[in-house]
Amino acid sequence: MKRYILFFVLIILIAFPAFAQIDSTLLRRTEKDTSRIQMNMDAVYNRPFLTMGKLPVSVGGYVEANWQHLGTDGISEGHQFQMRRLTLFVASSIYKRIKFLTEIEFEDGTKEINIEFASVDMEFHPLLNLRGGIVMNPIGAFNQNHDGPKWEFIDRPVSATQMLPATWSNVGFGLYGKLYRGRWVYAYEAYLTNGFDDQIIRNVENKTFLPASKENPDRFEESFNGVPLITAKTAIRNRNVGELGLSYMGGVYNKFQEDGLKLDQKRRVHVFAVDFNSTLPFTKTWLNGEIAWVNVDVPETYSQQFGERQVGGFIDLVQPVLRKPIFGFEKSVINFAFRTEYVDWNKGTFRETGTSIQDDFVSIVPGISWRPTSQTVIRLNYRYNWQTDILGNQPSKTAGFQVGFSSYF
Repeated sequence: MKRYILFFVLIILIAFPAFAQIDSTLLRRTEKDTSRIQMNMDAVYNRPFLTMGKLPVSVGGYVEANWQHLGTDGISEGHQFQMRRLTLFVASSIYKRIKFLTEIEFEDGTKEINIEFASVDMEFHPLLNLRGGIVMNPIGAFNQNHDGPKWEFIDRPVSATQMLPATWSNVGFGLYGKLYRGRWVYAYEAYLTNGFDDQIIRNVENKTFLPASKENPDRFEESFNGVPLITAKTAIRNRNVGELGLSYMGGVYNKFQEDGLKLDQKRRVHVFAVDFNSTLPFTKTWLNGEIAWVNVDVPETYSQQFGERQVGGFIDLVQPVLRKPIFGFEKSVINFAFRTEYVDWNKGTFRETGTSIQDDFVSIVPGISWRPTSQTVIRLNYRYNWQTDILGNQPSKTAGFQVGFSSYF
């Protein structure tokens, strides 16, 4: 416990000497606030909201739906129509420096219903703000900035959704803050929350799989082992260059004792991530990338198909090719988009032979998107995947087209 108290004391001591300004009226705007340099950590509030008169409550949300026709090694399920998700936002300015926001997501119709965010923010100082409730652990950039209408791709990045647990949130408390200095902005977030459980190595995927812990609904009411998960991120952004973020998430994932009886040693999971995004000044090309490393203390009794180390990431390139009125939409933009992504589910070697363990995933996704407005996107993607098994056999190949839309409302 002393270690966690010291962790927050150090954050407070670092935060107090600096001074900055934070716009406390953000939730009262009907459009996104562009008066400040926006960062990935601002994504939770950097959304369009609808207000009514002087009511203190604002509402909003977004919707995603698509059609796809994919095949793996010549075998296809044919034409598929999907209602990927419907997400609702409700925000309230409780007082001039106290605000609340919740994000509730319905996936695949109502197959999954999740509270992804439900926190009260209290602003004491621009570099010292308290957040408590269901918070979104800021590992990488996509976990913070995942809204469908912001992306030119129908599928979310595999490294962010299957290696890392995208939209990973837990109950807890923490601090965050930002410091503005001319064209530069510096930011941090630090949280203690409930964390992972042993499903990351005990799951139907039969491999080390961090998203499996999302299936545990009890994480919102109790910790699996009583040890807090630490998540911390620091980021820097320049108005002309872009944003660079460094983040860490780690803690004990197994139940090492029960009613005072020792069951096992403490087994930890550590995740490190680096993210970067920038817009090239002359061509307006948007570059966005993220890479993450996962380290898990897997018991020796488990087979080698459960990886102790994983690495993966993605790079997106979006190039506007046409800006002109189309069908009466005055601010229409047509973009060319390209994504490449890679995941190594098991970065290591076999004990018996010393040869590399494979289990790799590679994908390329070219696409075209039309934005009639900045808040709505219609997307055409072509997806091509290579998936290699643990033994390095001939990879299975998946390919096909996807067409869909996503829009705030």
